[in-house]
Order: sequence, then C-alpha cells, then structure tokens
Amino acid sequence: MKKYFYLLVVLLLFQIFFSCRQDPATPTNTTNITPNSSISLITEIKSPAKTNSQSPELTKSFDSKILINWVQKLENKEHALYFATLENNSWSEANLVAKSNNWFVNWADFPSVIKLPDNSLAAHWLAKSDPSTFAYDINIARSFDDGKTWSSPILPHTDGTKTEHGFVSLFAWEKDKLGAIWLDGRKTKAGSHVEENPENEMTLRFAAIDKEGKLSEETSLDERVCDCCPTSVAFTSQGAIAVYRDRSKEEFRDISLVHYQNGKWLEPKTLYPDNWKINGCPVNGPVVVAKENAVAVAWFSGADGKSKVKLIFSNTAGETFNAPITIAEGDAIGRVDLVILDDTSVLLTWLSGTEEKGSLNIARVWPNGRQSQVLEVAQTSISRKSGIPKLALLDNKAIIAWTDPNTSTIRTISLNIDNLK
Repeated sequence: MKKYFYLLVVLLLFQIFFSCRQDPATPTNTTNITPNSSISLITEIKSPAKTNSQSPELTKSFDSKILINWVQKLENKEHALYFATLENNSWSEANLVAKSNNWFVNWADFPSVIKLPDNSLAAHWLAKSDPSTFAYDINIARSFDDGKTWSSPILPHTDGTKTEHGFVSLFAWEKDKLGAIWLDGRKTKAGSHVEENPENEMTLRFAAIDKEGKLSEETSLDERVCDCCPTSVAFTSQGAIAVYRDRSKEEFRDISLVHYQNGKWLEPKTLYPDNWKINGCPVNGPVVVAKENAVAVAWFSGADGKSKVKLIFSNTAGETFNAPITIAEGDAIGRVDLVILDDTSVLLTWLSGTEEKGSLNIARVWPNGRQSQVLEVAQTSISRKSGIPKLALLDNKAIIAWTDPNTSTIRTISLNIDNLK
C-alpha cells in the first residue's frame, strides 16, 4: 500500500511541476504596466538603438511591416539617422541612413523613414543652412535597395532663405511620387524664431518629388500657422487630409485641416474652435488617421487654462465631425499619437503627470464615445528629453516607442489590444 501511495505522490508532484511551467510562447522579457491593473504584463522588445539615442518614429509600410527610426549621437559632435524593421517580434539590425556634424537636432522636430508602395524608402532629416540657431533645411533622400545606399539629399523648398524649415510629414503621393508637407519660415526674419516678432509668419507648404528627385506641385497651404507644432497627414476615400496647429491674427492657436480633392488642395478649415489664445507655440501638434470615410483627429488644448487631450471622429471623410471627446485632462501634457483599427475605433497615446512623475498612457476609443480603461504603459518624464512617444499597429498589437531620458535610450514595447476593452 505504501508503495502505491508514494507512487501517487510522485505522479501528483510531476503533474504540478509541469503544469506550472511557463508556456514557451509566453514572453519572458516584460515590464509592469501599472500597479493594481487587471493586466499585469506587457512585452518589452529589445531596442535596436544604442545609448545616446533619441526621437524615435514608427511607421507602417504598405507590406504591413513596422519601421522605426531614431537619431543617434556619435563622437565628434556628429549625429546619425538609423532605421530598423520589426520582424518576428524583434527588431532587425540598425541601418544607417546618413550622418553629419551639421544637423539641427531637436526633441520635437525629428527625422523620419518611410517605405513606399514600390518598396523604395524615403527619409528626411534637418541640416543647418547658416550658423543662426533657427536656420535649417529639410533634406530628403531615397533608397531603392532596401536602405543599403541612399541618394544625395534634395530640398523640397526652393526659397533659398536661411530660415526655419521642418516639422515634416512624408507620405506616398500620386503616380509613384513622394509627398511632403512642412512648416516653412521663408516669411520670417532670417535665422530668428517666429515668436521674436509677431509679424513673422510660418507657412504650411506641400511639394511632390519623383524618383529622380524632381520637384512639382509646390503649393502654399496656409500662409500663417503655429510656429513649431508637428504636422500629420492621412488618406480618406476622398483624398489626403492634413492637420496642423493654426495661428490667427489674434493668436488663437487651434487645430486646422486642409483637404486634397479632385487634384487640388482646398482652403483650410478650423477643426474645432477651442479658442486657445497663447502668445507662443505650445509645441504640441495634432495627429490624424483615416480608413475610407472614417477619420479621427487627436490633439492637446490648453484653452481657458485647462489642459485637455481631445479626440474627434468623422464618418464623412473629414467633411463634418462629431463633437470632440475629452480623453484626459488635469495633468494631461499631450504629445499624442494615434492609430485606427478595422472597426474604426482608435488607439491613442499621450503623456500626463508632473516633472517628478510622468506617465505614458494608452486607451482605445470608439466613434460612439465608448472608451476602454486607461492603461499606464510606463512611468517616464514629461520633460522635453522624453520627446514624443510613438505608436503603430501590427496585427492585434500596439507597438509603442519612446525616449527614456534616464538612460538616453529608445524603449519599445508591444501590447495586445485585446486587453483594451
């Protein structure tokens, strides 16, 4: 009898041991989201960037791959632009795009790398055009061999002024061209920042670039815009839609949009009248996403002294919008990013907190106003060193990247969106 009893005990212990072992498919490299959350873990993806890196950008290619690019500080005052591709839940090796000791490097005005439908790559960075602080040009280069070699850079602006050109949105354009929208300082005093003189006006401009680097369709979209807020572009069933922070003569700096329809850019329209009057740029731009007729725009407002992260939906390709939804307020900082899902709900990231303790947050929101719980993805700083966190969607996972100011490195994580209900 004792022999059978001991055998039973051994079998039970064997079953308990192996049933409690971690499934090999379960991620082991994880980080806590937030205390007392019903979701305990997210997956941290080892960053392809080294230390002294900053300004990550995430883009999704036409073949559904996620690209990340960042700026790396090198020796001898040089900076370099690198990119990598997410493959099988890990980043590829870093690929060098360009490097120089003559770049304008800024926490909010940063480079990008995108993949176009013909599998070519396009990249942009900012290069000084004069010793003056705010005199720099946009450099755009192309690669037709998956990033192994890059063309000589061209400038999408032809004004030749030693002024500010930046806050670029790159995107695929018609007839295999590359499109670019940017903030342009050709009307400002050379080498100075706009806020030094209220009559100095930044403009919003567009140009198309073919494979040989030839410019066309150079267009002024808005002759007076906010000085240094990032821009954003998406494509609806009716054409392109660009959003940006505008600037009225009375210094109201609300969000505006401009459509491209039937072969031309239309007149700008105010997205929503927050009536935020501020005599300096808040450096806090909007983001637009679209899927057919569904459009969503997220932005930050400090109108009436109240900090708010707002989100607005359209089901008419941006012709009309519902009432805006306040997603966060109080200690909200903004610096938003946004992606749209197949059901036209969106994922939204933003920063909140104080100088002592900041939070990187994510939530899912539906066009009818329903919202998921807000998850604190990570504790971070709200200082400029933390930059603008970036978001992308890969299958049912949210990929998030940001600069960790404590370690001067890029961090990237993956979060299953099924957890956001």
